[in-house]
Amino acid sequence: MGMVSVCHSPYDRDGEMNDSTLLHRIIKSDWWKQLDGLSSMAFRPSAKDNKLLSVYDGDQISARDAFKHYAKDASKQQPTGVLAVTVQECANEDLPAIPDQNTFPEHVLIDFTQFGSSRIKTKSRHLRNMAEKRGWLYRRHP
Repeated sequence: MGMVSVCHSPYDRDGEMNDSTLLHRIIKSDWWKQLDGLSSMAFRPSAKDNKLLSVYDGDQISARDAFKHYAKDASKQQPTGVLAVTVQECANEDLPAIPDQNTFPEHVLIDFTQFGSSRIKTKSRHLRNMAEKRGWLYRRHP
């Protein structure tokens, strides 16, 4: 009798992320606006990021574990929770999702480098809206 190999990974055979891969974004408390909800800055790379937005590959790490990974660095602001967009949602905005395993194995960069600041703001707002529609994947308990 031959062996049956069962793969539970959502990766394609070549190890790449697929269109439905969730990209976990750590949400910081200072991105909340009192009346307006979540700022689109949550999905916008800052000036120091060289137009590259850091996220976690949801095929490799859960939202909860991504939160814990980020929160264990005492030099960073403590996060509020985790929202996500998919690889396909990024592609729909012409934003490639690029694995960056040199930083850490689950690290992915959403690449905004081909756009100027006004297009970046628009695209980050679209990503924020999609993530909010999906809802929280993990939230810190008070």
